[in-house]
Amino acid sequence: MSETSSRPLGVAMIGYAFMGRAHSQAWRTVAAAFEVPAVARRVIVGRDETAVAEAARRLDWEEHATDWRAVLERDDIDIVDICTPGFLHAEIAIAALEAGKHVLCEKPLANDTAEAEAMVRAAEAATARGQIAALGFTYRRVPALALARQFVEAGKLGTIRQAKAAYLQDWLVDEEAPMNWRLRKETAGSGALGDIASHAIDQVQHLTGQRATSVRGRLATMVPQRPGADGPEPVTVDDAAWATLELDGGAIASVEVSRLATGAKNRLTVELFGTRGALRFDLENPNELWFLDATLPVAEQGFTRVLVTEPEHPYLEAWWPQGHVLGWENAFTHQARDLLLAIDGSAGFSPDFADGLALQRVLDAIIESDAADGASIAL
Repeated sequence: MSETSSRPLGVAMIGYAFMGRAHSQAWRTVAAAFEVPAVARRVIVGRDETAVAEAARRLDWEEHATDWRAVLERDDIDIVDICTPGFLHAEIAIAALEAGKHVLCEKPLANDTAEAEAMVRAAEAATARGQIAALGFTYRRVPALALARQFVEAGKLGTIRQAKAAYLQDWLVDEEAPMNWRLRKETAGSGALGDIASHAIDQVQHLTGQRATSVRGRLATMVPQRPGADGPEPVTVDDAAWATLELDGGAIASVEVSRLATGAKNRLTVELFGTRGALRFDLENPNELWFLDATLPVAEQGFTRVLVTEPEHPYLEAWWPQGHVLGWENAFTHQARDLLLAIDGSAGFSPDFADGLALQRVLDAIIESDAADGASIAL
């Protein structure tokens, strides 16, 4: 990697749609909110010349390009931010790591375990050279969920016995909603499972500090075809998924996800139940964490609303006065902050590619369990 002490860290972002917009905003705002190494938004990359040129203008990047391989050869690029569909992750990430770049890859890490294993091998070699291979499970950076993790680490919940996570959306309720890459196995790998169950499972494992040891799972495709450019096309991924996870700390977790849950816009809910307390969170109210202290007398127990906007709360020292709430996009700024501090050597970064591989094995086990009529699959 080239010497960067005399210049900002150069970022190349590959992909410019939904996730590209969110990541672009993070790179624009991170230095305004936090004390971090300087960055420059060098180049945004996409396949369509006209569209990526417009994205560069609108999202405020210095340049645009259509050949990501040529971008990796540039000495002024230090960080490669991958916001493409999952089927492109492995090829781009491995090439970027081999080119000496730090990498931030959107979740899930890959479309299957074999791809994820190859990415981990490349990441291990790159880590030995001082590079960072970061995985973008951004909800870890929502302040209320980061606070939930602190509660667990402080022992406020005691021994966690049960966990429940659900991620429900309704953007595919309409059976005439058109085909897109997220509904094709060859590009998405899986449907709601990889798209949003990956988030739910990551939260279960991250918050509890426990890893799945066995799973039972079921998948469902409720709308088998969608309107395509040339007529109806088969949907080759799941619309919804359910799983039960046995965790290595003794807890049992249930996970439910759907993209056809009428009325649910972006409802990630997490509940943890322990011997000393419980907590719950709902992403549709992202600044609130609800906590129950079970060490109080029973007559005094009840869930307490914690408004997570105090400067003592995770990441909040950089933002607004108490009660001035944050939004969904701020977690991406926190992610950029943590990556830059990791590159600077001030802190580590989690999750990494190895965490992504471990989660991919859980996803693949759910698929295997569904194919085996819900049989338990050991990990």
